[in-house]
Amino acid sequence: MEHTEMTVGDLTDLLSTCDRNAPVRQAMNPFFPMAHRLEQVIQATDETGQPVVYLAEGRDADTQLGHLPPEIAVALAWQAPVQAPPRRPRRTAGGR
Repeated sequence: MEHTEMTVGDLTDLLSTCDRNAPVRQAMNPFFPMAHRLEQVIQATDETGQPVVYLAEGRDADTQLGHLPPEIAVALAWQAPVQAPPRRPRRTAGGR
């Protein structure tokens, strides 16, 4: 099965429904989900001569913002929803 990549047009379409003033974050590493700030968009040519666009994080120490919010990791299917463990029935007065 061939993997199709997201194109600039696909990304533009997806972003067109978003708040234009919202900051852009990059979700990285499904096994240790982290959020990163994006700083640059660079168009280049890949090893086959085809154009490709890279979204790059910054070089500053605060570029990695920390753990990805759990609801985002769940929405990406990087982790399962976490549910509280079942509660045991409470004991009543008299030891029953």
